Amino acid sequence: MHTSKIIFFTAAMATIVMSVVGGYISHEYEEEHHEPAHYNFEYKVNDPHTGDEKTHHESNLGGYVKGFYSLKEADGTIREVHYTADKHNGFQAEVKKIGHPVYQPPSHDHHYHF
Repeated sequence: MHTSKIIFFTAAMATIVMSVVGGYISHEYEEEHHEPAHYNFEYKVNDPHTGDEKTHHESNLGGYVKGFYSLKEADGTIREVHYTADKHNGFQAEVKKIGHPVYQPPSHDHHYHF
């Protein structure tokens, strides 16, 4: 009688474990299909105190991403990047550097204002 209880308990536990594991595995590999998000965003920064200047615009229409950003480099030049991305061509970018580098001697005036 003791052996039959152990066999019954073992079979019951195996059934529970298989249903939990089986359910987990079957849900783990389900693929969800979503259309690519459509969006537009843009921002600009122009901080005369720090000299930080940059802009960025990007849009996504049906999985085709198109964007542009620019920023003022420490040497005074402007970096412009125009890019596109999609699942067929990957990420493609054209980078331009505008202006001529200008050397700025370090400032010894260390006044920090917060």
